[in-house]
Amino acid sequence: MSKRTPLLAVKETTAARMLDMRMSEFRNLVQIGALPQPINLAGQVLRWRVCELEAILSGAVPDEGFET
Repeated sequence: MSKRTPLLAVKETTAARMLDMRMSEFRNLVQIGALPQPINLAGQVLRWRVCELEAILSGAVPDEGFET
């Protein structure tokens, strides 16, 4: 039986889906700093850290929002 490798970072569409949001809603919340900014892995490869998205759901995110 094979184990699935946990995702560390995801594309924008996956990040929005994880939070059950429309893309426009997700992008707006990222833009205003209510959601984390993506990390740049290489060139134009942008990903959102899964641990940061999970922190939002657990309430572990600081009230001030995320640094931009």
